[in-house]
Amino acid sequence: MMAASVLALVLSLLLAIACWSHEPAGIGCHLHSFNVTIKRDPGGSCHSTHTLQACVGYCESSAFPSKYSVLRASGFKHNITSVSQCCAISKMQKVKVQLRCGGSRPETMELFTAKACQCDMCRLSRY
Repeated sequence: MMAASVLALVLSLLLAIACWSHEPAGIGCHLHSFNVTIKRDPGGSCHSTHTLQACVGYCESSAFPSKYSVLRASGFKHNITSVSQCCAISKMQKVKVQLRCGGSRPETMELFTAKACQCDMCRLSRY
């Protein structure tokens, strides 16, 4: 039962993140606010809406022909060298959210929100 409620919460968060507006963030990596609706159970008897921060933006990337030394070292297979950075959360903060649960007392849940952003090395599974 607990696993189902956690799964419902995670799915609700993912749906909320997928639905936020994709407005152009401009050059660089910036904090961007989005609203998330949190539901502890599938029926939504415990719920809340909260504004969190994400990191959104554009970081530098480039691709160029590899140097001869790189070509030789790779057996002439690495003919393009690329360098890139991704917009990433550099500092996070925990926030407490009160869930309204019908007639019972409110429940408190902790979520993470971005506090600072920066262009950083791209990672496949950073979070």
